[in-house]
Amino acid sequence: MPIVVNLDVMLAKRKRRLGDLADAIGISIQNLSILKTGKAKAMRFSTLSAICRELDCRPGDILEYVPGDEGDAEGGEGG
Repeated sequence: MPIVVNLDVMLAKRKRRLGDLADAIGISIQNLSILKTGKAKAMRFSTLSAICRELDCRPGDILEYVPGDEGDAEGGEGG
């Protein structure tokens, strides 16, 4: 997927633990771990907003577009 989640980078920069962030934003540590490892297929804007609020960052600090791996993208032209 061309979207990379850099949550682990921001957690390290802010010296925060995944469990502490999960408690602070009201999401299970399992779901937050799925986001952190890049296995999530979607993220709610409310979750992204809460992460940014708690880590004092912007969405672009968490999400990054990396072109090239478009094979997992949904949609496209049918054949």
